[in-house]
Amino acid sequence: MEQQLDQDSIPVAGSLDKSKVLNVKPLRQLVPVFPSAQNVSSFSTPQGAAPFVCAGPSGPFPPGVAPFYPFFFSPAEQNQQTPGGVTNTTASFGLNSPISTAVPISSFRTPTEGTSTQNTGSRKNTRSRAQLQDGYSDGQNDNSQYYGMGVNDGEDSSKVGRKNKAKKKTRNGQDINFTSDVDIDAMLNEMVSTYNLSVLDSNRQAHGTIEAVSCVLMVFDLLRRKISQVEESKEPMPGSIRRPDLKTGAFLMTKGIRTNINKRIGTVPGVEIGDIFFFRMELCLVGLHAPSMAGIDYMGLKVSQDEEPVAVSIVSSGGYEDDTNDTDVLIYSGQGGVNRKDKESIDQKLERGNLALEKSLHRGNDVRVIRGVRDFSNPTGKIYVYDGLYKIQESWVEKGKSGCNVFKYKLVRLPGQREAFLNWKLVQQWKDGNVSRIGVIIPDLASGAESLPVSLVNDVDDEKGPAYFTYYAGLKYLKPVYSMEPSAGCNCVGGCLPGNINCLCMQKNGGYLPYSSNGVLASQQSTIYECGASCQCPPNCRNRVAQGGLKFRLEVFRTKGKGWGLRSWDPIRAGAFICQYAGEVIDSSKAKDSVRDNEDGYIFDATRSYPNLEVMSGDSDGPPRLPFPLVISAKNAGNVARFMNHSCCPNVYWKPIIRENKGEHDVHIAFHAIRHIPPMMELTYDYGIIPPESADGRKINCLCGSLKCRGYFC
Repeated sequence: MEQQLDQDSIPVAGSLDKSKVLNVKPLRQLVPVFPSAQNVSSFSTPQGAAPFVCAGPSGPFPPGVAPFYPFFFSPAEQNQQTPGGVTNTTASFGLNSPISTAVPISSFRTPTEGTSTQNTGSRKNTRSRAQLQDGYSDGQNDNSQYYGMGVNDGEDSSKVGRKNKAKKKTRNGQDINFTSDVDIDAMLNEMVSTYNLSVLDSNRQAHGTIEAVSCVLMVFDLLRRKISQVEESKEPMPGSIRRPDLKTGAFLMTKGIRTNINKRIGTVPGVEIGDIFFFRMELCLVGLHAPSMAGIDYMGLKVSQDEEPVAVSIVSSGGYEDDTNDTDVLIYSGQGGVNRKDKESIDQKLERGNLALEKSLHRGNDVRVIRGVRDFSNPTGKIYVYDGLYKIQESWVEKGKSGCNVFKYKLVRLPGQREAFLNWKLVQQWKDGNVSRIGVIIPDLASGAESLPVSLVNDVDDEKGPAYFTYYAGLKYLKPVYSMEPSAGCNCVGGCLPGNINCLCMQKNGGYLPYSSNGVLASQQSTIYECGASCQCPPNCRNRVAQGGLKFRLEVFRTKGKGWGLRSWDPIRAGAFICQYAGEVIDSSKAKDSVRDNEDGYIFDATRSYPNLEVMSGDSDGPPRLPFPLVISAKNAGNVARFMNHSCCPNVYWKPIIRENKGEHDVHIAFHAIRHIPPMMELTYDYGIIPPESADGRKINCLCGSLKCRGYFC
């Protein structure tokens, strides 16, 4: 049914009779209806159609034309201010009244009551995809593509770095305040400026040391965890993938915070066999394996007047058809020709990495091997284990599963190196029950008090076990310690969520959750505030990590010369919670007497002086502020923490945790990993030093054997 559109049928703003069916025609048959301006020629139009003419959006309108959004207001209102915020003194936007400021259509927003529409402008990133991928290696300072500092479409460039209005949404009954007001670039620069990077001079950037490698990895992980914490409070973009590891790696590459910059054959200074890595970017930053994606790293060597490629390292992580079952022999597949859904399978070619491996076979040079193993705590993740030096013994070509030719290389591990991958395989056999752990005295020292069994093992001497004690996983306060300041718990019934502006516990932690989604400590505050008995969140709340018990399979083992120690069957990533120090809270004066009389070696004294982390010149908010002098005795009752030995170069550190407990001080001591810790490596922390005013001259000889050993502790 067709119906002529007359003046009476023009809908008024805000009302529309949808019962009427108007004349609907294909787009190509539609004809402009705006009147032409004077002395301006029109485009040719179909026979019988009105000429092409123009009219201002605010009128006057020819017959059959009505005002449309966003011009449902009078010309007088329009003349007050343009959408760009510039006053317009002309009568209208017609051709006879020039527009003061050109405004893109994307600038118009649905007007809200009591506010005026603002121009946010537009700026596009025109860098190519190749530039985005290679930008971190060309020394450019513009790293916006890596850590979210680019100017988005529709955003005024003058507002970059300023705080933007938060977007409030509701999730699980909580008001989630997604913000984008954190300048990631400025935040990273500020953090790095507070770190002690003296070990990364120009010499050690080229030739690393254990201290330099440790420093780079620690800075990487501290920044990565912080970026992850901040990005969780931002609204996720549809289809976006958050990769704090890549953003951090690009930032550090640009800043030159790396070591072993030059490629080399053989060992890498500062990197030890058995070291583990959770991110490929870590391999790049310490010079173990330069490509962040490719499995073969190679370099050019001068041969008379020519240069030929030789392989320096490979990563075997399951992307190709490798045979990784043997701990001393690796059958490695070449690169290229992979069967992908979007590409036709082709034969591999003897070029690039494949050619480098072939040349290394004939030259007989050592090749570093990094094995990728499954991360059982992350179904999609990998852990990269440096397994030492190999030599290529032979190569051949065979048909792969795709039916195409694949290069195969047999690499054999050099003898006399410390075991790495072999230990991983052995521990996995213990877990699976295929092989019995040698030297087990008690399968579970905790007698079920922990969520995981704690083995007691001695494969060194005839000692049958430590002195008798009661295994207790908590902390006993002999009398309550009341708080003088009023406080309250959170009301997050479904659990604390990132960005919840009403969460009281999150406010105490600086506005962020202190832990990442996988339980890794992200906060760099000196004190952590966890949810407690006064909070309404459930036991599995993300802010109750230290209350969930052990996350790793630990064993108490007999050391050579240091008594009993503690280690883990599982790999532990930097920042992960290990355990808390359990026992009885005692008076600090009694603790001094016990230590002086050598009656109690199982004392944790928070009043001692403890060194900062290696790269930290100081915590972001100063030393821990405890509400009272906390001293814990684990002589009669305690958990696995009582077996952790001292080291002047530890791999574990502690932080105080305060929980909201109905007006009482509920303080606990939690231990976290300083760096990635491989399986079967002893867990140690620094016992600290008694302040000079409290010391009585008594010192205990230190047996840690580290390069930074002070020779004693007290």
